[in-house]
Amino acid sequence: MGTTVEVLSPNDRAVIHERSLALLAETGVRVDTGRGRALLADAGALVDESTQIVRFPRGLIEESLRLAPRQFSLGGRRPGWRLPMNEGACSLVLDGEAATAVDALTGDRRPTTYDDWLSVTRLAEDIDEVGVYWRAVSAVSAGSAGSAGIPGEGPGEGPAAILHGWRDAYRHFTKHVQDSAASPEETGWLLELLGAVFGGRQAVRERMPFSFLLCPLSPLVLEGSFTDAYLATADWRIPVAVMPMPLMGLTGPASLTSTVVLANSEVLAVLCLAQAAAPGVPVIYAPASGVMDPRSGRYGGGPVELALLGSATTEMARFYGLPVQASTGGTDAHRPGTQASYERSMGWTLPVLSWPDLLVGPGLMDGSTVISVEQLLLDVEVFRRAARLRRGIGDPAGDPASGEVAAVGPGGTFLDRVVTRDAVRSGVWLLDRLGSHGTYDAWRAAGAKDVLEESRASAARMLAAHQDTPFDEHLARELDGLEDRAKASLRGTA
Repeated sequence: MGTTVEVLSPNDRAVIHERSLALLAETGVRVDTGRGRALLADAGALVDESTQIVRFPRGLIEESLRLAPRQFSLGGRRPGWRLPMNEGACSLVLDGEAATAVDALTGDRRPTTYDDWLSVTRLAEDIDEVGVYWRAVSAVSAGSAGSAGIPGEGPGEGPAAILHGWRDAYRHFTKHVQDSAASPEETGWLLELLGAVFGGRQAVRERMPFSFLLCPLSPLVLEGSFTDAYLATADWRIPVAVMPMPLMGLTGPASLTSTVVLANSEVLAVLCLAQAAAPGVPVIYAPASGVMDPRSGRYGGGPVELALLGSATTEMARFYGLPVQASTGGTDAHRPGTQASYERSMGWTLPVLSWPDLLVGPGLMDGSTVISVEQLLLDVEVFRRAARLRRGIGDPAGDPASGEVAAVGPGGTFLDRVVTRDAVRSGVWLLDRLGSHGTYDAWRAAGAKDVLEESRASAARMLAAHQDTPFDEHLARELDGLEDRAKASLRGTA
């Protein structure tokens, strides 16, 4: 049996659910999209067009929860690769939108570049624990409006730049991509690209290589353009990860429990909208509830309370039987090292023991604004250790070593036993990839590297050995044509 943890009792979860139902029925949500309000009205919601407030009856929420699938698999471009939801797996989601990098050679902080994006994306492609792509580097800082384009050599502005960013993502990352579009027009270009890369709408529906990240505005607002952008995917059955981001004490109430209620309510509101637009569409329960630093009012990436919110997120999703994406375990540290690692360790251990399907996200520091390849690899090690704790101590009734003590007897050794060999091979011991685990003399003889130097060297080796998986020539030409049409649309000549 695996190690389990609960920050919410069964009664706590039921109370949070009932409080959420009351909030949605009585206060409601402001829905800034006419299409969204019409869909919800048709589904049974109470809509006040004068205020754009939508109230959700209990029956509508319960029916929407019934329609949402409990199990499905996210796919990607890599042949045979699948990431099952709600089947006991947990994968990392690469964190995103860093505007600053810590240079691996000099240690200096500087604006991020396309090369930073490419290095982090290639590392994530080769790290088995990372299954989902977010754009690790801010598009603007990388030198191209709307995409991680090459500075000075980008494909232009508007839809062509956005398309190029998505094209780059699928070119360099063959697992699952999660991202957003800002308008229905952007969604149209996204769907064309997905259709080209994966062979049409039906193939995309079956393979699920993309999930749409939709973030309600806390408290209790569904913004028009972003929501309409998601609704434009309805015919394609694109999974939606619903990620409200209430900040406790600022855009959320100054209570962990009430912040959970707010985020839960916002997820349920979007779930109702998603099922009204496309009954049976996959929904990932994905609040990224945060904590305000009471000393400054800014977002804090490292507060230990984030671990409690991350576990509560997973437990509420399991209450509904929904797949879950937890966002926790950040850091306020400005550079990789001790603070970043202890904050990540404390921030991830509790949520990992709750065991979400997806966990955001390694590599970023300073409130998710600074990227470091060294910290990316250190964070993966933190996750591996936390995941080992989650696997637990083992089943005493089915222990393969249950007869070993009697077989070896007093004063014997277990080193040469087949059971010991098999235990090492099967992962009873977690074998660390980084850090000093030998003698002091051996460490000195190997250069006395600290773990940051070791992580930097490991990243360099991985990048030197990396092999891209390019598009075939026919698909590359088709995508070139798609980008040309996007450029022409900006000029009004499409």
